[in-house]
Amino acid sequence: MVPSLPPVFLTLALLAGCAAPPPEPPPPVVAPPPPVGPSPEEIRQRTVRHFLGRAEEAQREGFITMPAGASAYDFYLQVQQLDPGNAQAAAGIQTLVMHLVDQARDALRRRAFGRVNSLLNTADEIAPGNPLSAEVRKQARREQQRAREDVALEGPGAQTVSLPPAALSARSEAMVQMLGDIAQRIRQHQLRVIIVARDDSEGRWIYGQLRQAVPGYRVRGDIKLGNPPRLLLQKSQ
Repeated sequence: MVPSLPPVFLTLALLAGCAAPPPEPPPPVVAPPPPVGPSPEEIRQRTVRHFLGRAEEAQREGFITMPAGASAYDFYLQVQQLDPGNAQAAAGIQTLVMHLVDQARDALRRRAFGRVNSLLNTADEIAPGNPLSAEVRKQARREQQRAREDVALEGPGAQTVSLPPAALSARSEAMVQMLGDIAQRIRQHQLRVIIVARDDSEGRWIYGQLRQAVPGYRVRGDIKLGNPPRLLLQKSQ
């Protein structure tokens, strides 16, 4: 026989059996991960795009190789240092060379030989041995030789007669009349004429007009290629 418990112990036992379990501890607080910044590759690509934009802007403003460190050429070089195979930078540098060569051609037409050499030297610094500047250099050497010949021809008493290019190209009546008047002067003063024409066909046409204006008289002279077109008149030796 199990002995009975006193009432007070029985009450405590019943209360102990009905008590709730202790609460669970709260979960630990986890800090959010730090924000992830751009990768080194993303930074490099952003920098490349930045310098390409700066190069195009400098080129539009005419800053081809100057000022140092802020020219289109300098910005393209920085792109190539970050991305050696960048096609846009290579094409941009080629565009700079073409721009310089075009300026050199314009200077050559004006016979500004110092300016021609300066522009071509810059083009060669950007792209050594490029065929565009080499071609214009050959033309410049030919024009300089012709200029020296012209100076030799234009001695004491020599005259230079400019021929308006538009009227000459049109073979206009005014040009025919002008050449006729010059032919009369050539015959009257026994002058020798050097015809400076833009091409051989133009030179032959000018000579033909001079001869037709003074039938029976032998117009003595020569034809040389050059620009602008003109006549160099000298006393016959």
